[in-house]
Amino acid sequence: MCELLGMSANVPTDICFSFSGLLERGGNTGPHKDGWGITFYEGKGCRTFKDPEPSYQSEIAKLVKAYPIKSVSVISHIRQGNRGRVCLENTHPFTRELWGRELTYAHNGQLSNYHDLKPQYYRPVGNTDSELAFCWLLDKIREKYPKRPSNMASVFRYAAKLSHTLREKGVFNMLLTDGVFVLAYCTNNLHYITRRAPFGKATLIDADMVVDFQQETTPNDVVTVIATRPLTNDERWQKMGPGEFALFKMGELI
Repeated sequence: MCELLGMSANVPTDICFSFSGLLERGGNTGPHKDGWGITFYEGKGCRTFKDPEPSYQSEIAKLVKAYPIKSVSVISHIRQGNRGRVCLENTHPFTRELWGRELTYAHNGQLSNYHDLKPQYYRPVGNTDSELAFCWLLDKIREKYPKRPSNMASVFRYAAKLSHTLREKGVFNMLLTDGVFVLAYCTNNLHYITRRAPFGKATLIDADMVVDFQQETTPNDVVTVIATRPLTNDERWQKMGPGEFALFKMGELI
């Protein structure tokens, strides 16, 4: 299985602390050594860094960890490959354009009997079940909403409804964002935590690193972090249930 990491915030925020913990699971404290990737949104644009090498020893990952890119929406992924070979085109996250907006997605799990997913407009570049499911999702969304709706939250709720179909084919834990909304869908293993004032200290599970968020934030900041497994050992993470989804905007659960 793979591991997911997402963030939704009401102000541009760097994810270096959480990302540092996730990287260690990519071949050091965890078995997810088949590549990693991360996408940051800045306005209508996004920048993505991906590498098929294990994240804990990737030079590109070290660059990202040391460069505090600030964003309100982030999706990251470390891979333990089970469908498709280890290569760049099979490395998450995946991004496609819809209505002039970049949508980014990452998946944790494994699907079976998925060959009936036959997207017509969006086509996979690699050969993973994950990317095929993303293309199918976007096809269905494009079919229901030929034009961008005024209420984008409805699009993400529809994506969650479609995710129920994918969950019937196996394990489907997923993150999806357009840079404003962040959708988390759970089959069996997904957690989140929302940090707001009064802020305190947090300690990573996978690395010798402690941060005092009170020194790094303002009293108005709201930051939600989503992860496959909790990244800190001294905070209370919310575990999601099977078939549950959570939709975030500007750090808040909506």
